[in-house]
Amino acid sequence: MKPVSHLSIAQKLNLSRTTVTRSFANHPSISAETREKVLQTATELGYTASPARTVRRKKLSRNGTIGVLIGVRATAPGTATFPFILQGIQQHAAVEQTKIDVYYQNPDEFDPDGQRHRVFGHMRTANWRGVILIYPFNEEAIQSISRRISTVATLEDYVEQGIDSIDTDHSSGIVKLVGKLADIGHRNIGFAAWHYPVGGHWTTRRFAAYVEGLYALGLPFNPDWSYNVHQAAPKLNRDELADQVAERTRQDGVTAWVCAADHQAYELIRDLKQRGISVPQDCSVTGFDGIEPPHGMSQITTVRVPHEDIGAAALARLLNRVISPKSPVRKISVNADFVLGETLAEPRQKR
Repeated sequence: MKPVSHLSIAQKLNLSRTTVTRSFANHPSISAETREKVLQTATELGYTASPARTVRRKKLSRNGTIGVLIGVRATAPGTATFPFILQGIQQHAAVEQTKIDVYYQNPDEFDPDGQRHRVFGHMRTANWRGVILIYPFNEEAIQSISRRISTVATLEDYVEQGIDSIDTDHSSGIVKLVGKLADIGHRNIGFAAWHYPVGGHWTTRRFAAYVEGLYALGLPFNPDWSYNVHQAAPKLNRDELADQVAERTRQDGVTAWVCAADHQAYELIRDLKQRGISVPQDCSVTGFDGIEPPHGMSQITTVRVPHEDIGAAALARLLNRVISPKSPVRKISVNADFVLGETLAEPRQKR
């Protein structure tokens, strides 16, 4: 009997051979629905992986574990996203028959110069063959980790240090949001972000996409309407940021605010309400990530990041990196889907 191949599975499902191959590799361009259909059909047809792939997989599983290092502070905002990334990692690990070990580390307390740091001790004890990073660590920590072990980062870009990254397509997501605001009549649009002591490349990239969106649509860019993005500008805490946003809304006629992340946007909406500004009646607000709204709050207009797909793609990339450590560094971007919420309205002058 002829062995089942990627081609025969593709013909059975009326898909391209490339789509089937990418489904097995958990490529981020393949939807979860298509991937599930391919894997189910492969099982029904009795498909088995190639001997070389099976040997490599068994060798990795036998000789070591894949670590997941999560940079979480005791009071870290935005931690609603990492369980979904972890879920994607674990689901793909089950398919690959690979062991996963999760370790939490406050990035503010990670001193990479400490030769006996507990992170490195745990790597040795747990026999990590590679590590997936979730949330930012400082540059020195990244260098120290990647010198010791194969590394793939999620939601943060360290490509310049020779590390693979699986990230969101920040540009297309933010440009979609700016475009939607412009479509309903907003011209004065600001950008609000929180300040983070560690990392934050994603904030800069989303800000760059905000500027790109403004310029593409011929809308005004005023640096005074952007907060916690310029290196030399004062860093504002949450209350100070809300004060500035409220003042610009009232005095400068800024009618919409693009926030760097959903958790920031929801808190800003609460803080503006305390300052007598209602969303979306007085100004519109958008976010980024697609997390569930806090209890009692309406769904924000945002873009939803497929965090499970990012986690699965990170593990797939890391397994390839462990097997082929000298392969080219890759930066993989995953598209985010637009979500229309209840935080948009036409500016008052157009009503």
